[in-house]
Parts: sequence; C-alpha cells; structure tokens
Amino acid sequence: MRILHVFRTPVGGLFRHVRDVARGQSALGHEVGILCDSTTGGDTAVKLLDSVAPFCSLGVKRIPISRMPGLGDLSGARQTRSHAAIVKPDIIHCHGAKGGLYGRVAARLLGVPSVYTPHGGSLHYEWSSPAGAAFLSAEKALAAIGTGIHFVCDYERDAFEKKIGIGKKPHAVIHNGLWPEEFEQAMPRPGAADLLFIGDMRMLKGVDVLLDAIANLNAFRPTTACLVGDGPDLPQFKAQAKKLGLDGLVSFPGRMGAREAFGLGCILVMPSRAESFPYVVLEACAAGVPLIASNVGGIPEVLGPGNLVPPGDAAALASRLAEALADPQAVAASAADTRERLRTSFSAAGMVEAILGLYARLR
Repeated sequence: MRILHVFRTPVGGLFRHVRDVARGQSALGHEVGILCDSTTGGDTAVKLLDSVAPFCSLGVKRIPISRMPGLGDLSGARQTRSHAAIVKPDIIHCHGAKGGLYGRVAARLLGVPSVYTPHGGSLHYEWSSPAGAAFLSAEKALAAIGTGIHFVCDYERDAFEKKIGIGKKPHAVIHNGLWPEEFEQAMPRPGAADLLFIGDMRMLKGVDVLLDAIANLNAFRPTTACLVGDGPDLPQFKAQAKKLGLDGLVSFPGRMGAREAFGLGCILVMPSRAESFPYVVLEACAAGVPLIASNVGGIPEVLGPGNLVPPGDAAALASRLAEALADPQAVAASAADTRERLRTSFSAAGMVEAILGLYARLR
C-alpha cells in the first residue's frame, strides 16, 4: 500500500506519532511518504526528519504551512494536491487541524480515501468563542468530505462526537504505543532536580501553574525544577520564575528529547490545562519515571487517580507534589506498577496493525 501522511509541525507528540506509524508501516512492506511544514522546528525538525527518512520510500516533502488560517492555505492545499498526484497514494492519513484540511481536500480531489487523526487540535476550542466557532465550523465541513477518523484515545473520540459529530462515519480508537526498547529504566542523574517538566512552553501546558506550585513548595522546603522545552511563552515563564524568587531553583535548558531529559529530574510533572493523549506520559511511564499530571484529556486512560490533580490548581498541585517528594519509595513503587501494565497494553506494533486495519475498512 502507498501511504501519504500530511501534517504541519515536524516536532512534538504529533510528529512522534507519525514517525512511529511510518516506521511500523515500512517494516511491514508498505510505501510511506510525508508532507509537512518547512517553516517550523529548526534544527530539531531537520534531525527528526532525517531519522524518519529511511522509512519513507515515497519521500519527505516540506511546504510552508502556517499555524493560523489564512490565504496561504489556498496555496498549501494546491501544493498538497499536486504532490499527492505525483506520489499516487492509496490512502492519505491526515494529522492535526492543518493536516486534516490539506490532506482531506487533496484526497477528495484525487478520489482516494483519507483518514483524519485530530490529535487534539481544534477540539481544544469551544463553540462559544469566536475562534472556536471558526475552527469547529471548519472541522464540521471537512468531516463531510473525509472518509474515516482515527482517534488516539477515548477522550478525543468523545470530544469529537460532542463538538462535531461522528454519525455513521467509520472510525476507531487506537491508542498510541511504544517500542520494546522504550521500556528501559531511566534513572535521575547525580544532582537531578526534584521536579521535571517536558513540553512546549505555552500557557496551555500549565507551566505558569507549575511555577506557582514550586513557589508554594519553597515556602516549606527548598524545591528545584528543570523545565525542558521551547515555545512562544518561554520569556513570560522566565519572567514569572524571577518574580517568584525562583532564580537558582528553576532552570530552562531548552528543547531536548524525552529520553535525554528524563535524567534531569526525579518526578515528572504534566500540569496541562488541556491535552489529547500526550506521548510524554507514555514514554515516562515506560521508563519508570514517577509522574504527576493534570486530570485532563486522555491522561486518565493511562494514570490512576493517585497520579492526577485538577488542572489550573497550583495549591492542589503543590500539595500532591509535597506528598510525592516526602515519600519517594511509594512514588517509585507506583511508577514500577504502571510501567509493567503499559508493557502489554500500549504496543507500537499493535497500534500500527490496528491503523492498517482501519485503512483496509476504508478501501
């Protein structure tokens, strides 16, 4: 089968998903290609695209794809259609809002089936806001021309049903999965911080909530943190850390891979205001890293109640972190239990097989 994956940003969890699917599909003898944005990701995107290139016999194509809607989308959709006409895919797999736009339009024009994976995207918005109404209206219109939908978690399916509607369209919930080598135990390095954050530096990820919680903790005990990542709100978070008197206690080393970052802290914290099904949660659990996260999105489909806190509540987060820091043995035991459960429940090979099964239904 010839498969073209279309998406915007070649970094982050969405691209991690595409890399895994491309790797698995290529290993099973399918021909895979990628089309993504050429303006974001910098050197990190180049390295990640180089790593997936061996699995892409149909090539890696980059075109300008803006994050927000605009006139450039007309050109982007045309370029996607033109590239797909050259590649001649049997199916186009569209990821995220912009991938869903470009890929489904191209598939409709070429008369080939398409699969759409939202990865959160527009589903983070509400109909009650002007921006939300615009994004969700576009999703509703595009849903009419797409062939099928792949959801990465039950939460994403339920949100899509509530906000857009699924109707009788073929769809499947197929959780993200991990490769066997990802279950190698990760240990904190000497001098590791008490707390670790890995992700985009955006308000959506709740970094400001985490900083407030760290300030609360430091009123009772010295607490250090390493905040790994980059993004548009990084200057604001650095200023907040300074204002809270956290200089010397909080570091911002920039973007790096999750496995590399795991050794920089003892407890990973995911304080997001909204999520779909973040890969870093799976990666951390597979590596045996203790994790405290917001009770949002698909995270409760992986973690138990003892690892979850209400989103946006710095006091609750500080209280739960204080308990975890005071009893590292209990936290480590919980992480070990979760790791063993994931070993059998979240397989990358199983994920790929299920996605190919969805393709077969649509063709």
